[in-house]
Amino acid sequence: MPQSFGEHFGKVTLSDLTQATRDFSESNLIGGGSYGSVYRGKLKESKMEVAVKVFDLEMRGAERSFVAECEALRSIQHRNLLPIITACSTVDNIGNDFKALIYELMPNGSLDTWLHHKGDEEAPKRLSLTQRISIAVNIADALDYLHHDCGRPTVHCDLKPSNILLEDDMNALLGDFGIACFFADPQSTWAGSIRSIGMKGTIGYIPPGSYFGIFLLGTSNHIFLFNLVLLEILIGKRPTDAMFMDRLDIISFVENSFQSQIFDVIDVHLVEECKNLTQDKNVPEKEINKCLLDLVQVAFSCTRSLPSERSNMKQIASEMHAIKVSQLGWMTCKK
Repeated sequence: MPQSFGEHFGKVTLSDLTQATRDFSESNLIGGGSYGSVYRGKLKESKMEVAVKVFDLEMRGAERSFVAECEALRSIQHRNLLPIITACSTVDNIGNDFKALIYELMPNGSLDTWLHHKGDEEAPKRLSLTQRISIAVNIADALDYLHHDCGRPTVHCDLKPSNILLEDDMNALLGDFGIACFFADPQSTWAGSIRSIGMKGTIGYIPPGSYFGIFLLGTSNHIFLFNLVLLEILIGKRPTDAMFMDRLDIISFVENSFQSQIFDVIDVHLVEECKNLTQDKNVPEKEINKCLLDLVQVAFSCTRSLPSERSNMKQIASEMHAIKVSQLGWMTCKK
């Protein structure tokens, strides 16, 4: 660990975390992150609800991931990036190394749980069109910051809905920088300068150009991942859905149908909301169609075969904000 590590975080002990998570009980387990498990807890002193990411140090690369995430999260700050509260690096009572990161617990969970519902849910969570657009804008802003405004271009190699967390007001925060934070050469004139690493992303959320276990790093590939997330927000299906096989993938599925049959492509719950807006709120159907088509067009601007032809994240964020302003305009002006 860098010697400066302790200067940037408040102190928390293993005992504190054990007490907060009820000895890391299974009932407190809320998910798995890269290289470890995530537990819900409540710190005794501050009374703060937290998420504790405990690293499985037997996994190759886990310790390096811990260091990388600490380095990233203390050097980048943005309203749409999940901030770290503190970290714990110590030895347990039998002499084994222990490393954990502590974050504020996000009350609305991950975007993934809102887009994909379990069959046993009594009242599934549903996202409105306004919320979907707002979440996409939040992530676009976060990526714009990582690419252009944080000092050195940064690539998140595991961009997916389960790593997008939602606050009380549904503001979206991008988290899990453990395996995902790699810095492009700050001296390069092109922020998309390429490096390669062993494959550590999630199957289905891997950009083109990644092959034979190699992930090619560059902001253009990062932009491609934003496209996948935006399409998933709109159609409510993962890129790994069983319907996508052979030559049909999430991009070709939308591309083949969206201009003439947009309502056959998007999430059925979004279709229902759009119909209600037209019938009950007197929102012109052409306004809704234009909004949906504009969102799909933004996604497609991220997928051009040549990375150099893809829009950059600043352009994409600007376009997303324009769509949000337009949508809020006709929503607030409805009769």
